[in-house]
Amino acid sequence: MVVERDIDDLPKNAANYTALTPLWFLERAAMVYPNRKSLIHGSVDYTWLQTYNRCRQLASALTKCSITFGTTVAVVAPNVPAMYEAHFGIPMAGAVLNAVNVRLNADTIAFLLGHCSAAVVMVDQEFFPLAEEALKILENKSKGKSKRPIVIVIADKNCDPVPFQYALEKGAVDYEKFLETGDPDFLWKPPQDEWQSIALGYTSGTTASPKGVVLHHRGAYIAALSNAVVWSMKEGAVYLWTLPMFHCNGWCFTWTLAAICGTNICLRQVTAKAVYSAIAHLGVTHFSAAPVVLNTIVNAPKEETILPLPRLVYVSTAGASPPPSVLAAMTQRGFRVLHTYGLSETYGPSTLCTWKPEWDLLPTDVQARLNARQGVRYVSLEHLDVVNPTDMTPVPADGKTMGEIVFRGNVVMKGYLKNPKANEAAFAGGWYHSGDLAVKHPDGYIEIKDRSKDIIISGGENISSVEVENILYQHPAILEVSVVARPDEQWGESPCAFVTLKPDVKETDQQQLAEDIMKFSRSKMPRYWVPKSVFFGPLPKTATGKIQKHLLRAKAKEMGPMKKSKL
Repeated sequence: MVVERDIDDLPKNAANYTALTPLWFLERAAMVYPNRKSLIHGSVDYTWLQTYNRCRQLASALTKCSITFGTTVAVVAPNVPAMYEAHFGIPMAGAVLNAVNVRLNADTIAFLLGHCSAAVVMVDQEFFPLAEEALKILENKSKGKSKRPIVIVIADKNCDPVPFQYALEKGAVDYEKFLETGDPDFLWKPPQDEWQSIALGYTSGTTASPKGVVLHHRGAYIAALSNAVVWSMKEGAVYLWTLPMFHCNGWCFTWTLAAICGTNICLRQVTAKAVYSAIAHLGVTHFSAAPVVLNTIVNAPKEETILPLPRLVYVSTAGASPPPSVLAAMTQRGFRVLHTYGLSETYGPSTLCTWKPEWDLLPTDVQARLNARQGVRYVSLEHLDVVNPTDMTPVPADGKTMGEIVFRGNVVMKGYLKNPKANEAAFAGGWYHSGDLAVKHPDGYIEIKDRSKDIIISGGENISSVEVENILYQHPAILEVSVVARPDEQWGESPCAFVTLKPDVKETDQQQLAEDIMKFSRSKMPRYWVPKSVFFGPLPKTATGKIQKHLLRAKAKEMGPMKKSKL
């Protein structure tokens, strides 16, 4: 083996090398713009100096409770200032942040808290009963052998104080009182090794059993700066938190906003009216959201919108493949949408559909179709490919041959916590396997066609549920749609569509509507793609807007197989 040698033998030392961590971004923001607004949440706001001091107080208070390296702090909260502070204060103490999805049930949260051995649970007042139930379940399952975590309740001045008082009566510690025990001048210690864990997030999207995704300081630092680079975010950008911070740590924008010294606008509940209002009155320049939120924005009643927009507003979307029709509608309303793609295991978005100048001259529908692709790798990602999963050979760039999307680089997770079997499968062959099926176009851009488990195999033919959905979204009555496989006596499987209608569409005759949708489908797609059954109603979703297809697949299976037909 040939040993690679450099031109010198100069060593690393304290002057020329330090472990990468996004925590320094906050210290710099406080020094450069101490009086600039860092956070606005209803009637509450803070400057960058105040936020830095509060995060140091949190780190100091945790340290006094022996919460430091090797411990995990769980936070069950929506987009409130304390959740943002947790992204700095907890790792400043050396501990690991576990931002918990507030839409999980008590049983699942109990599993997460036990699996990560959470030493502290910080919980928003609204979700205290949920956390309380989860802790009872955890205590019962451990038969009193596990140590009860310290429980800290976060008050929200914009909400009813009764739930907060209830939490205090139950023995929870007031978050603000807890901060007061900490030192605002606390000398926090950065990690000695950038491989040290900064965050733990559990997958809870469209899969069944949650896995703990462990992220390191190096990846968080690189991903945070990469966000600003690929989105051309200027210093002082005003960012609206429509994306839950508990989802992939807000796609690492929690740390990006400190790096660019911007302003965070917290949004406890996401509605189209709240989004338009924040844009009009708080100077919002950027926000991130799943396609389901974009769908809500473009279909909002006139009285809930404020149009035209006072400025160009930049939007990044990921979490599911956005329908081209929704992207086109956003553009028409004055939003510029950046389509990205990634997973919890890749620190959130790690590919983007880079807009090319020559697309400006194309028709709107063609632009939307091009922008609906997942695109090319982030500047922070070293390797991205679409491969045949059996032999790992790259698929041809023909826009037709499907393969699995795989990743390799600095923004790939450390691994799944306490799950060697899952790690072995995820990192097989020296790549991270996404489980997403895609094609590679001649221009090198990738486009997801489906999750491997969502492909519908009808009469031996593979049908992409995503492609069927994209066509159905063009139907004037459809607000949301999800297509899954349903057992079929003749073809093995056939497409089954679950549809949510637009608010102004009357459900007078569902059978007639279903027939109209199938007629529309036959005019737009191959006959074997056409849904053979259509059902109406709300679609089950995760907290980040992903449609839970596994629940719909189970529902379709319960309905029994489709009978033989001429279609």
